[in-house]
Amino acid sequence: MEGKMRVAVMTDVAKIELTERDIPKPQADEVLVKIEYVGVCGSDLHYYEHGGIGANIVKPPFVLGHEAGGTVVETGSAVTHLKVGDRVALEPGKTCGKCEFCKTGRYNLCPDVIFFATPPVDGVFQDYVAHEAALCFKIPDNMDTMEAALIEPLAVGFHAARQGGAQAGQTAVVTGAGCIGLVSMMALKAMGVSRVIVVDVMQKRLEKALELGATDVINGKEKDTVEEILKLTDGKGADLVIEAAGSEITTRQAIHFTKKGATIVLVGYSATGELTLPVGLALDKELTFKTVFRYRHIYPMAIEAVAQGKVNLKGIVTDVFPLDDVQNAMDKSVKNKADIVKSVIKVIK
Repeated sequence: MEGKMRVAVMTDVAKIELTERDIPKPQADEVLVKIEYVGVCGSDLHYYEHGGIGANIVKPPFVLGHEAGGTVVETGSAVTHLKVGDRVALEPGKTCGKCEFCKTGRYNLCPDVIFFATPPVDGVFQDYVAHEAALCFKIPDNMDTMEAALIEPLAVGFHAARQGGAQAGQTAVVTGAGCIGLVSMMALKAMGVSRVIVVDVMQKRLEKALELGATDVINGKEKDTVEEILKLTDGKGADLVIEAAGSEITTRQAIHFTKKGATIVLVGYSATGELTLPVGLALDKELTFKTVFRYRHIYPMAIEAVAQGKVNLKGIVTDVFPLDDVQNAMDKSVKNKADIVKSVIKVIK
């Protein structure tokens, strides 16, 4: 396909401009996807607001966005499993396939991954992208491309739930009711955990959690979280915690309100990257700590969960902005976190 496309380019911290670039040409093993929706991730907001995350520093011009859904408009010569017109969810990380992590199936840990919107790799706030066909997952007819875009954060939630060994009969707690906390809560429910308690300090997010299936919610600003969870569990404590707030306070609380032998899955990144925790109590309880870095082998199961109605993925979306209004979308998402749970960029006109 010849021609030009719109691209939203980050030209400086907190500054995005729309420009034009050539539509990319797919290689033999790639497909060209007309991007229709892109979710705004917390990492996008952090890059936009601060210009970097840890060692990943933005060097403008840079394109944000890695949660994408769209329609195949061209296929490479070696692609056989996709055709023009297929609607797909794009898994954003292309790995080497040769390192020890790829060879043992832990490809999310590949040191040479090329991942959308992780400097210096451009993201997908644009009309078209050429992407490896093996990383484009066809969605069924009863799903749309907004849901396809949101499979990416849902995959994080499912990976967290799987890391925690989620199963029926457990009482789970999710701390942090932002996008990742909410998809983790829905992943837990889809995997058979009937009781999921959600903790946050923003009331609108707690209301969203109840709407999406949380059994109970706790406003940590108004109540003592540890006391409330022990009260709700008849003093037994939680079997599983998914810590999605990235807060030292909530992580410390989790060690106190879990039962002995429980598992705590750390998903949220703290502002400093460091936490001071009551390790002695964790040892006394023989707690298991697991961590999450993106996901692996999750997209098919996540798509199936949405298609079967087990996950209301659109329910997390509070705001939709057109690509032409991307600067406003990012500014509002940064400044209004109390009301905006999940923003989505609508690329199609």
